[in-house]
Amino acid sequence: MTAAKKDQIRTLLKSIETGDPGPVAVVNEARYIQHNPQTHEGSEGLAALFKRLSKTQPRVNIVRAFEDGDFVFAHTEYDFASRKIGFEVFRFEDGRAVEHWDNIQERLGPNHAGHSMVDGTTEAADHELTESNRALVRSFVETVLVDGQLDRLTEFVDEDTYAEHNPRLVDDVSTLRSALEAEDKGRRRIDYQRVHRVLAEGDFVLCVSEGSRGGVHSAFYDLFRVAKGKVVEHWDTTEKIAPRSEWKNNNGKF
Repeated sequence: MTAAKKDQIRTLLKSIETGDPGPVAVVNEARYIQHNPQTHEGSEGLAALFKRLSKTQPRVNIVRAFEDGDFVFAHTEYDFASRKIGFEVFRFEDGRAVEHWDNIQERLGPNHAGHSMVDGTTEAADHELTESNRALVRSFVETVLVDGQLDRLTEFVDEDTYAEHNPRLVDDVSTLRSALEAEDKGRRRIDYQRVHRVLAEGDFVLCVSEGSRGGVHSAFYDLFRVAKGKVVEHWDTTEKIAPRSEWKNNNGKF
């Protein structure tokens, strides 16, 4: 019996530690499209890359992994030369991974509420609500984060139970609103401009967006947990998007 896609990706990412070439078979390297702008596409096979990386004694912890049709999205901890938190997204075709996106930042925190960037619930529930939860999060991001209708924040976020894992924020919707209101030289400091993808399994929804933070062109990956029709928990990573002149492939970040 073939393992679930998300379990195959767990095994693939974990093999960065060991250099075991077996799990790499889940990737169709002949058709693989790499969206990390800092990675040369096709210059080194994944098996060779993972074997080389394993010699540096890396640590990889897949905290959460979810499946949405042909997509797998995972929330990960990395300890290579430094400690980082990332989201990995893979698209499958004909039973193998053929496309990859990621968003990685330095690990910070815990925040003043005591939450790390990865702790909290890890298993999806309420699978029958996947589509309604996806729609809720898309509406929240487009209405509040992109359009800036901050007065509608509590329509989407449960202010009584909300848990915030961003290292700069706390479990307080008013603090979140203040962060979103903050301006830098006449424009929003955290400026969401476009939603690229919304992936969901049960009560977990990952939204991939583009915008700027502090005037720097950035990718925002926001993972939300939804309960009773409102957002109750949030994790994220923000990564600077390198200028196109520095890209090592032409596939684009999104």
